[in-house]
Amino acid sequence: MTGWPDIPYEPWVETCTALHLYAQIVGKVRLSLTPWVNHAWHATLYVVPRGLTTGPIHAPTGCFALTFDIQVGQLVAEATDGARSSFDLGPMSVAAFHDQTRKAVEAVGGPFAIHGAPNELPEAIPFVQDTSPRPWDTDAVRRFHAALLRIVPVFEHFRTAFLGKVSPVHLFWGSFDLAVTRFSGRTAPPHPGGIPNLPDTVTQEAYDHEVSSAGFWPGNGGAGAPMFYSYAYPVPDRFGDRRVTPTDAYWDAKLGEFLLPYEAVRTSAAPERTLMSFLRSTYDAAADTGGWDRAALDCGLQQPGIPRPVRA
Repeated sequence: MTGWPDIPYEPWVETCTALHLYAQIVGKVRLSLTPWVNHAWHATLYVVPRGLTTGPIHAPTGCFALTFDIQVGQLVAEATDGARSSFDLGPMSVAAFHDQTRKAVEAVGGPFAIHGAPNELPEAIPFVQDTSPRPWDTDAVRRFHAALLRIVPVFEHFRTAFLGKVSPVHLFWGSFDLAVTRFSGRTAPPHPGGIPNLPDTVTQEAYDHEVSSAGFWPGNGGAGAPMFYSYAYPVPDRFGDRRVTPTDAYWDAKLGEFLLPYEAVRTSAAPERTLMSFLRSTYDAAADTGGWDRAALDCGLQQPGIPRPVRA
C-alpha cells in the first residue's frame, strides 16, 4: 500500500450508505450476544488487513466471527469448529443483505436475533422492509478500507501518550465513524440525549464520564466530505476558541467540534505527522480548557519494543 488513497464522498455516497446499514446489521449480531461493556465498546467493529470484523463473538452455541472481507468482496462467517459460510457483496437491498447475513450466521451455528432497525439515523426503516436496490462500488469500498489502514496506526500511536483510561481504536457502526477516546477520570453531567433512533439511556451511559474524543467520518456525520473530528464532553468554556494545528483545521460551531478535512491530510507532505498534530493539539485544547490533571494523565508517544519509563 503506497500513499493515502483519494476517497471523495460524493461519488460513492450511496454505496457508503449501504455499507453503513450493512455494518449495523453485522454489528447488531455482536451486540445481541455480548455482555455490555462501558461506553458500548462491546458492540464495535475493528479494522483488519482484509476489511472490517466483529472479532470473536461468544454465543451459547460456540464462538464465531463475521468479517467484511473487502479484498475479495464477501461477508464471511467463521466458527471455531471450522464451519464457514459467505456471500458476495454487491448490488442488493438492505433486506437481502439482512437475509443472507442471517443464513450465514445460522450456517455456522450462531443465533441471529437482532434489533431489526437502524440506530442513529433519522429514518429507521426496518431492515426487512428496506427493499430498494442499493449500488456497490467495489473500488470505492477498497479505497475506504485502504484509508482506514492508514488512519488506524496514527490513532493507535496517539493512544500510547495517555496513562488514563482510553478506548480501543474501533469503528462505531451506529454513527459509522472510527474513534479513539480519552477519559479524564471525572464523571460528567447527564448527556441530554436526543440522538435519532437511539435510546437516551445508551447515550447517557456512553457519556457518563468526561471525554476528549477524536475520530474519522468517511463523509457522513454532517460534514459532507471525509473528515477528521475532535470534540470534548462536557464542552469546556473557550474550547472552540483555542488555536489548533494544522492550519487547515477549524472549529465548526454547528457541530461543536474541531474538524480537519481528510484531503488536507492526504495531500500534505507528511500525512501521518499532519494528522498527529491535529490529534495532539485538539486534545491539548480539551485538557487545558477542561482542567484535566495532565501531570498524572499524559506521557510521551511510545515506541515498539521499549517499555514506557516509569516515573520516579
